[in-house]
Amino acid sequence: MAEIDDLPVTEFGFPGALRDTLVAAIMEGEKTSTSSTLVEYGVENEPLPVVGERYALVDSDEKRVAVLEVTDVQQLRLADVPWEHARDEGEGYESVAQWRAGHESYWQSDDMRGFLDDPLFTVNDETIVVLEHFVVVSRVAAA
Repeated sequence: MAEIDDLPVTEFGFPGALRDTLVAAIMEGEKTSTSSTLVEYGVENEPLPVVGERYALVDSDEKRVAVLEVTDVQQLRLADVPWEHARDEGEGYESVAQWRAGHESYWQSDDMRGFLDDPLFTVNDETIVVLEHFVVVSRVAAA
């Protein structure tokens, strides 16, 4: 699929069980949104997503498995993330508080702190998060 090979890559979580779970949820249509701290974009000098942009979704093996198109992007304080966004993350959260606890654990994990090169990184109500909604435009056929 020529289009997918020409697109920038998007990754969900770190390679391994979490990424595998997130990619499966995306492929099944359960996950249609994601959240990142604004600081994550600065680490690699990566531009924020823009509505209409397309990305190649990669699995834990870095294999391109689908094309995603961004449908909405917002920047909000962590304290202001709405239930609708948390629900659309497709990870089974039953409340915004549960979503936040899961994300705080991820954002304050050793993996994320290592990625950010900040062993003391923490989030709080004022942390700016980037909320992104997307749709699956196409899937790579299984070999």
